[in-house]
Amino acid sequence: MRQCQLTGKKANNGISISFSHKMHKRLQHVNLQAKRIWWAEGKRFVNLTISTKAIKTLQKKGLAAFAKEAGLNLNKL
Repeated sequence: MRQCQLTGKKANNGISISFSHKMHKRLQHVNLQAKRIWWAEGKRFVNLTISTKAIKTLQKKGLAAFAKEAGLNLNKL
């Protein structure tokens, strides 16, 4: 499943409307990136699949605080 590991964001249901006003259901996917992030407390890199919004928040809060908020155990990654 395409989902951000830190924020839990996933695809949103949407509708695309053509010029003739025909409606078709579609998914609006999250902009996910596979990132290798340094975890200072664990003294190692952690591989995460996170959204671009989470990357911006990660720079502000830090990895340990953000993972604790999300309920993510970094030792298991």
